[in-house]
Amino acid sequence: MSTKMIYGASLAALLAAADPAFAQHEAPALQDVVIVTGHHEYDETEIGVSPDYMPTEGADITRLIARTPGAARIGNGELSGQVQYRGMFGERLNLRVDGQHFGSGGPNLMDPAFHYAPAPLVRRIVIDRGVSPVSEGPGLGGGADAVFKRVDYSGDAAPTLAYDLSAGYRTADSSYSYGGVAGLSTDSWRLNLLGSYEDGDDLEYGDGTIGGTSYTRAVLGASGGVRFGAHEVSADIRRHEAGPAGNPPFPMDIRYMDTDFAKARYLGEFDLFTLEANLGSVSVVHAMNNFDLRPAPASPMMWRETPAYADTTTGDVSASFNQWGGRLELGLDAYRAEHSATITNPNNSNFFVAAIPDAEVERFGMFAEWRGAVGSLNSELGLRVDRHTSDVGEASVGAALPPAPGMLAMAYNGVDRSFEDTGVDAVARFFTDERDGFVWRFTLAHKTHAPTYLQRYGWMPIPASGGLADGNTYVGNLDLELERALIAEVGFDYFGDRFYARPTVYTRQVSNFVQGGPFDSTPGVIDTPQEMISNMNGDPTPLRWANVDAEFYGLDMDFGYDFEGPLRFDGVLNYVRGKRGDVDDNLYRIAPPNLTGALTWQEHMWSASMEVRAVAEQDEVSATNSEQPTSGYVTMGLFADWHMTQSVHVSVGVENLFDHVYRDHLSGYNRNSGSDVTVGTRLPGAGRSAFVRIGIVG
Repeated sequence: MSTKMIYGASLAALLAAADPAFAQHEAPALQDVVIVTGHHEYDETEIGVSPDYMPTEGADITRLIARTPGAARIGNGELSGQVQYRGMFGERLNLRVDGQHFGSGGPNLMDPAFHYAPAPLVRRIVIDRGVSPVSEGPGLGGGADAVFKRVDYSGDAAPTLAYDLSAGYRTADSSYSYGGVAGLSTDSWRLNLLGSYEDGDDLEYGDGTIGGTSYTRAVLGASGGVRFGAHEVSADIRRHEAGPAGNPPFPMDIRYMDTDFAKARYLGEFDLFTLEANLGSVSVVHAMNNFDLRPAPASPMMWRETPAYADTTTGDVSASFNQWGGRLELGLDAYRAEHSATITNPNNSNFFVAAIPDAEVERFGMFAEWRGAVGSLNSELGLRVDRHTSDVGEASVGAALPPAPGMLAMAYNGVDRSFEDTGVDAVARFFTDERDGFVWRFTLAHKTHAPTYLQRYGWMPIPASGGLADGNTYVGNLDLELERALIAEVGFDYFGDRFYARPTVYTRQVSNFVQGGPFDSTPGVIDTPQEMISNMNGDPTPLRWANVDAEFYGLDMDFGYDFEGPLRFDGVLNYVRGKRGDVDDNLYRIAPPNLTGALTWQEHMWSASMEVRAVAEQDEVSATNSEQPTSGYVTMGLFADWHMTQSVHVSVGVENLFDHVYRDHLSGYNRNSGSDVTVGTRLPGAGRSAFVRIGIVG
């Protein structure tokens, strides 16, 4: 197997591919694609590899993304993992689930985007290399889309049955999963059902059990479409129910996360242009508490439950046509979300705090994106303008609270809380044709991001931080401005007869980066109502969200070598540095340097791999966020795949072969006292764990 056949695939993909193929595509330098179903797919714009063979380190697909260049996983719970890409994470990244943007159901991002993408339902993960194209929406860093499985149109007028199913088991948490899609299609219509169910117990590690890490998640939905001539109309609906699910780095766990998705799409081919329109709706009803999956507080007055909701409506329309020797796309898109969260005590109906009182966030955008040749360079040139507006309702508190919160709410309600600003994004990406095995890539971009509703409207000092999980109490800031990033990167993709490599070096200079800082000029001196309330809740030094300067720079690459015969080596190297630009401090929760390498023996119907992952220490930590350094570690895994038939394949493996106790730097700090992990220490990774997975496609 030549390296041309596996060029462009991530390490995770390479480990998975039982019979990979390479196709030169329209923009080979701009995307990474990780296929996560047993069905092989290839076309001119994507590189596909099989999936269900990849190491099953848990239910969260962010672990698969973390195996690609530049990526890492923020561990806040088995169903609450966030993607980090080149140092940035959270809502700064342009993340989509089956093409949809939507707001998280809670202020701590217990349901980040890929919480809604169970692996049994995901066909492929498309990662925007470096920065997202402006046509996909705003975002300060890169982006990714988890594309769901569906039954495609067949080439016959008679209905054809198709299905893509998988099931698996993992020993570390005695978890099991099953699901997929099944349906009928003809050359003019398609219809399929989809569903999945996952269940896991508390996670085991080398020294015991990590309490409060169990989870359940279930999804049921349908997808359908009709084609008439050059036009297509399609619709998707899903019901997503998760919980109880543990979040030991947070002060509460997921009680339930009930979410409804709906999406409609029109695609039409006309003589001179292509027209596409989408309309989407996502409704999240969420509750979290501190007594179901962890020991309840001894005092009934300290019991807490927080109901929250988020309703998101999106719409977009775009037209693309040939222009200036390339393809020009013009589009409009709109986003509207409503968020609310109220802290309650289930033992006292007079105890409540409207921490997020009916926040409304709106964005209206327009963009132009052109792909074509500029001289000898292939290019993607994009410009988008977004108008951001937001507002929030009136804060309120229950009669059982002391006077200070009520006074703070009254003062908050007396000021103008509305926000509006305009962001301008520009992207210029260039890449050469292949010559002597090399494709060179260059990117320049200006990207913007609006502060989140929590960062702007969090009037009461609470430990919600949008998923930072650093143990600090935060207060919002109505004066926050748009984050603005200047981005530059350069790299190449080389593929020879045996060796391939895809390195990229990059820098991102960010002004108005939203970061927690001292609440006032006298930290530790309790001389404001906010500090008084925060001190009553155990934090005498609350942080206030503020605009600061920040910078990110680094190097990432994947590479490999084909030996004579069936043996090959593949690897991924990542290095990222995140620093404050205004003070001498580091940014919080930045992945340490790491190297993953795998030696694979590849036969026609089966393959076996030995993988070693080495992670360096991380002592470039944030003093502002009270971040603790971590030591380096090395783990090993063994994996094998077997194609029993054209339709059935089996994957098995053992992760953390030597049962090493390690702590990933991006894992949170434990806040669940019902655990073998000491409260306040960083959560360890899973111990030795075996898995088996079977996939059936027809």
